[in-house]
Amino acid sequence: MPYTDRYLELEPSPGEVEAYEGLLLLEFGAPWCPHCQRAQGAIDALASEHPLLEHLKIEDGRGKPLGRGFKVKLWPTLVLLHDGQELARVVRPVSGQDLAPLRTALVGG
Repeated sequence: MPYTDRYLELEPSPGEVEAYEGLLLLEFGAPWCPHCQRAQGAIDALASEHPLLEHLKIEDGRGKPLGRGFKVKLWPTLVLLHDGQELARVVRPVSGQDLAPLRTALVGG
């Protein structure tokens, strides 16, 4: 199942993310964040459209190296990777339309 509603207890290392083969959607946020909660329906729909897309929810915050490495400033931030390389990014999506850059990259990537 590509979509997950649970945040990882341990975030992957930057090296693990870079070495990942295939499509990977990183979702940076926090379980208590209202913007993150509001975006879940759209993120779930996107992930359901692409069964080969792996989805990782990363609980971000102070001292979390992965989010800092991706220069995350606002939540949720979604970063789409293919073989460890960034294809597209969306910040604070509300609707499925806001995820259009990710959809475009998934079709072309």
